Amino acid sequence: MTAIDLFGLYEHDAQDIIIDGCRLVLTCPACPEQYEVFDDSTRVQIGYLRLRHGWFRADAPCCGGETVYESSPNGDGAFDEDERLGYLTDAIKAIQKRRQQTTEGSNG
Repeated sequence: MTAIDLFGLYEHDAQDIIIDGCRLVLTCPACPEQYEVFDDSTRVQIGYLRLRHGWFRADAPCCGGETVYESSPNGDGAFDEDERLGYLTDAIKAIQKRRQQTTEGSNG
């Protein structure tokens, strides 16, 4: 899959979350709560996060790509406030791990 710079389609605002060099852009606040994930330095989309019906998943590099993380948080269509950061961080780690494996595979 070719990397696409979609970063410019979104205006940065207070709802953006930065985790480990990744910018999470909230594209829907609830039912589902979902984010597009960008490498904050290259501005390239590297992931998609979605929570709906109590099922949270992370796809890489975009929606419909490989699901690299799944979990079942308490929140149904949106995270409970006390769980959001933990689940988002775990999803970002999974996306970064998959990205590193992909990079190593193409270099070796």
